[in-house]
Amino acid sequence: MMTKRSPAQKKTGGVAEAAKPQGPEPFNPLREVMWRRPGFLIRRLTQIGQAIFFDLCKSESITPLQVGMLTALSMNPWLDQKAIGRELSLDRTTTAEVLKRLGDKGLVETRVNPDDRRSRLSVITKDGLNLINDLQESIHRSQELLIEPLSPEDRAVFMKLLAQLVDAHEKMDKQG
Repeated sequence: MMTKRSPAQKKTGGVAEAAKPQGPEPFNPLREVMWRRPGFLIRRLTQIGQAIFFDLCKSESITPLQVGMLTALSMNPWLDQKAIGRELSLDRTTTAEVLKRLGDKGLVETRVNPDDRRSRLSVITKDGLNLINDLQESIHRSQELLIEPLSPEDRAVFMKLLAQLVDAHEKMDKQG
């Protein structure tokens, strides 16, 4: 019978993990405290998700945030920086920095907005579209692996609750 290995086990060959005796984990007071903090668990899950993404997309020097921006531009060409930031919930500085990096890689083209010379409009290039298309399977697989430990029913509940939390906080931000 073949056992499934995590991306981390694949890197080590799974040998070190298999040699350890199985049993209950020793009591860890810090873990007991930290694992009751949603912020800690969300940050930790983000780290895990990014590690999976980088493991699957390692042949490309691209980040999940850059993929998000390319995806937004592939669906909405010629957005200005404000709109991109709004779509991805990014501040102006981060949006500008990511656009610059993508532009330096030839994945995004940016032009002065003819209607407002202070504004810049961006579009994904053919190379950017090709990259996004090439990465689709790896991106999808990284998302699957992130929630794979959950049952299909729990995945649906988890995603619904995540969306509910984000939506509620975004609405509070707009009100406050």
